[in-house]
Amino acid sequence: MVTAMVKTQYYTPHEVSMHSAPDDCWVSFLGGVNNLTQFIKANEGPLVQPLIRAAGQDISHWFDADTGDIRTHIDPNTNIERPHCPEGRFLHIAPNEPVSNWDTGVGTPWWRDKTSQVGLLSLSTRVIRIKNVLTSQEDKLEVPSEETIRQIRDRYLNYNWHAASYTWKVMKPVDGEYLFTVLDLDKTLDQNGVSDEQESFEALGIPDDYYIPVIHLYYKDDLTVA
Repeated sequence: MVTAMVKTQYYTPHEVSMHSAPDDCWVSFLGGVNNLTQFIKANEGPLVQPLIRAAGQDISHWFDADTGDIRTHIDPNTNIERPHCPEGRFLHIAPNEPVSNWDTGVGTPWWRDKTSQVGLLSLSTRVIRIKNVLTSQEDKLEVPSEETIRQIRDRYLNYNWHAASYTWKVMKPVDGEYLFTVLDLDKTLDQNGVSDEQESFEALGIPDDYYIPVIHLYYKDDLTVA
C-alpha cells in the first residue's frame, strides 16, 4: 500500500515517519506536526542529536500536556526541579550547572515556535480503496479520518491528475436497496455515511483489512478540470 504525500492540514503517523533524517526532520507532539529541519541546520552539535534520533516519531511523552512545556522532575543531586530529558539534554534546555557559554536570550524554544508547525497529527486513520470505473484502476490509500472527500481527492491527484473530472460515489443502502450515492465533497467519510468499522472488527477479532470501503469514480467527460 502506498500512502499519498501531499501538503495538507492533517498528517498520518506514516507520513510523519517518512521525514526521519537530519536534513528532513519532522516530529509530532501534542497533536501537532512540526518540521525541525531548520532548527537542526542552525544549531549543529550535540544538543540536536536527541531531535535527530527522534525524527519521524511522536514525542508527546517529552511534554506536559497541560502546560505544553517539557516535563520536569526533581533532580536527585540538587533537589531542584529540572526538565526531564531521559534522551539527553537537547536544544533550548539549559544546562544543569551554570556555564559561561550558555545563551540566556534563547527567546522562543523550538517546541513553542508555531512557525515550524506544518499541520496536525490525525487522531485516527482509515484505509480506503478508490476505483476508477472508466479504467478499472484501483488504488489503496491511508487517509486521516478528519479529512473531507475534497481533501482525499487532493491526495488522489498523485495517482490521477484529473481526479476532479470524476464524480465520486459510494454504494450505500437507500430504502432497502444498495445504490451508488454521490459523496458530498465537503464532508468526511463518516459524515457521508461511510462508517469506520475498525473498532467493531477489533472487538470481534476480525482482521482490519477484512473489509475496506470502496469509492467509485465515474468519468464526467470533462478533462479540463484538474
